[in-house]
Amino acid sequence: MGRRVVVIGGGAAGMSAAAKARRTDPTLEIVVYERSGFVSYGACGFPYAIKGEIARVEDLIVRTPEQFARQGIQALVRHEVLEIDPDRQTVRVRDLRSEREFVDHWDDLVVTTGGQPGRPPLPGIDLAGVFALRQVEDALAIKEWLNEQRPRSGVIIGGGYIGLEMAEALAAHGISLTLIERLPQVLPAMDADLASQIEAELIRQGVDLRLNQTVQGLVGDERVRAVIAEGQTIPAEIVILAVGVKPGVALAQAAGIGLGPTGAIAVDDHQRTNLPQVWAAGDVAEAWHRVIQKPVWMPLGTTANKQGRVAGENLAGGDARFGGIVGTVAVKVFALEAAMSGLSLARAQAEGFAAEAVQATAGSRAHYMPGHQPITVSLVFDRNTRRLLGGQMVGREGVAKRIDTIAAALQAGWTIDDLAELDLSYAPPFAPVWDPILVAANLARK
Repeated sequence: MGRRVVVIGGGAAGMSAAAKARRTDPTLEIVVYERSGFVSYGACGFPYAIKGEIARVEDLIVRTPEQFARQGIQALVRHEVLEIDPDRQTVRVRDLRSEREFVDHWDDLVVTTGGQPGRPPLPGIDLAGVFALRQVEDALAIKEWLNEQRPRSGVIIGGGYIGLEMAEALAAHGISLTLIERLPQVLPAMDADLASQIEAELIRQGVDLRLNQTVQGLVGDERVRAVIAEGQTIPAEIVILAVGVKPGVALAQAAGIGLGPTGAIAVDDHQRTNLPQVWAAGDVAEAWHRVIQKPVWMPLGTTANKQGRVAGENLAGGDARFGGIVGTVAVKVFALEAAMSGLSLARAQAEGFAAEAVQATAGSRAHYMPGHQPITVSLVFDRNTRRLLGGQMVGREGVAKRIDTIAAALQAGWTIDDLAELDLSYAPPFAPVWDPILVAANLARK
């Protein structure tokens, strides 16, 4: 019998850890406990399944427990871990279907309890028709509500990534939408002048955008009927809570697993926690930010998969390292693409850099090609060292993958001069001679 590995959480990080541990050491016993009814799914695709662009929510499931079983991994859904005892190296588990509780022993423990969607303590928050979006069951419930209740009005609370993607998803169902954001702009991590282009697109698509507004409560009878914000009553037959996520650390914290300055689990570059043979990965854990050289909490699917893989290899006897992130994200907002990597100007200045930013607008393709669109590029750099600190882009095409060039430059520690000398591809259908990135980089050089 090999060593026993217990994984808490069957999302991207947990299943990546289990699969990599199995490939690294075929003798391990591996069991995954997942509180929901599904493991290994592409949560980032939920808005597109709700929109109808993807036929079924179930199409986002990558692998089932039965498929993992054939690999020698026992993935038990609807099993909630209630307690971790690091001294006895046990977990107390409840089978949510039978309500039976039992204790399981581990030689290595991987904590991948993910993030928890924010649920503010508002009056009416528990009314039917009010949804957060985090797991498969949430997406299925939203789709069922749309199909059965046919709501004509809706409110999205929160202007982050999920809120913006869900605006497009609900609008596809003919719903009259209001989006409420308590801050002065959508996408708070983006600099305001670029975020304003996203706001203009929302308004152009018929979304009633309300910035700098606070929700006081939700009202209804057997179901939600309206949202109260700034004293105004806004009709809402469906409400999406997109007010952010926090790391799900309660279980870990109760067991003495150390948290970092962000409130997520502190890990080293091997995904080890402060307790022996206890590892953590994914949205519950911190990640090292390569630009600011300190841990951050930035829940991203890419990071979860990579961290899980590192934890799985190392617990199985390997020596893998997770080198950190630069914080690269992209989002589609109706016909607009927005992306960022590294630091915004405001964040760079807050971190103590002598930061400046330049902004340039250039074409996505050669100007004579049909369909060419303007792309706005903002580059942030340190005026003393000339080091590139971040980049942001907004446009109608060619944005989401161009940001990867900025991500690579940030990871390599390039200056704006290095970026300006980059030999980027040119072909009229894809890019002009002077790519928007090079236009911005040359502007920064001056």
